[in-house]
Amino acid sequence: MVDILFAPQQTKSESALRTLVLISTAHWVSHFHLMVLPMLFPFLKTQLGVGYIELGFALTVFAVVSGMTQAPMGYLADHVGARKVLLIGLTVGGLALIMLGLNLSYPGLIASAVLLGLANSVYHPADYAILSAHMDEARMGRAFSVHTFAGFLGGAVAPAIVAALVTFAGGHGALILAGAVGPLVALLLIVIGIPEASAADRKVEGIHPNKQSIITPTLMVLTAFFMLLALSNAGIANFGVVALMNGYGESFSSANIALTAYLGLSAIGVLAGGLLADRTQRHGQFAAVCFAINAAIVLAIATITLPSLLLAVAMGTAGFLGGVIAPSRDMLVRNAAPAGAAGRAFGIVSTGFNLGGILSPLLFGWIMDQNAPHWVFGASVVFMALTVALALVTERSQQPSSEARDARLLQP
Repeated sequence: MVDILFAPQQTKSESALRTLVLISTAHWVSHFHLMVLPMLFPFLKTQLGVGYIELGFALTVFAVVSGMTQAPMGYLADHVGARKVLLIGLTVGGLALIMLGLNLSYPGLIASAVLLGLANSVYHPADYAILSAHMDEARMGRAFSVHTFAGFLGGAVAPAIVAALVTFAGGHGALILAGAVGPLVALLLIVIGIPEASAADRKVEGIHPNKQSIITPTLMVLTAFFMLLALSNAGIANFGVVALMNGYGESFSSANIALTAYLGLSAIGVLAGGLLADRTQRHGQFAAVCFAINAAIVLAIATITLPSLLLAVAMGTAGFLGGVIAPSRDMLVRNAAPAGAAGRAFGIVSTGFNLGGILSPLLFGWIMDQNAPHWVFGASVVFMALTVALALVTERSQQPSSEARDARLLQP
């Protein structure tokens, strides 16, 4: 009798684990594809005969397209099915790089950037819709953390993989082989069996999600929250090395060590944050406390010239705390999403990341042009302080909406 009762539970756990591995693999591909074009900029510059401004414009096109299509992809994930949307995104992103490798031209680069932006807009709404529907509630924070960590890992290993592909197959071959990863992973998901998740799939015993507007005040605040997170991180990640070299007298190697500590410990912090997110319901307060400490550390970096070793420790600690809040950030969105609308909710708030990605190069580039490298960290502190305030506002506004959602689901 015990074996009979235990078997369904074991099967469900194995299915959830399989789903998490597959979704995390897809997220790995998304971040890997994000880095392919930047890693090939020297090759593209020579082959296309353009400057870095033209190459940078391709990344801007990517960010704009991705930002504009996040919310529509969330709608499709909820109404057509997140599985279908995810498989199409993997395939389109891969084909964008393959076509560029086969027909290399500047118009082809812009077209590839458009398709890559469209594919990138798929991952957050589709991934989180599937995870929200199929993960064990008690392990949701850890599931989100593994998913986020996989994305970080994809970006981290991309430079080494692309460099190896260029050595093995040249620039054209690197584009084709890197692109082929997308359709191959899509095929893997089909063969192993990724589950579907849509609003229709989550109707239980005749309970239908309330057709209320997805544009709630809480989700709008969370969109701004995501934008501020992107702005506070982008300045350090993209301009930290040049700021440390120009304003603090750090060598190229010591500045890179500090940035590596920031990015590497951020990934580790994501995994730790998943464990903590499953042990608290106060996700907003937890995120606010971590980011307040983070702001204090970055303020010290902005105002004090630290020895190289202490600088690396401070940057690593700031990165770790920034990573720790990622699962709680995602739990805030999931808790704020109306029933059956996880895809749309994550699609909307992820637009904040894209807005941050569009604004940050302009802002922090202007700061460096003004010869004010300390303000790369100073501006990040300002964004962190605003993030703390928004996290607390979200915490207060979310509890009534969560209670109302639970009450709707319990109604006969």
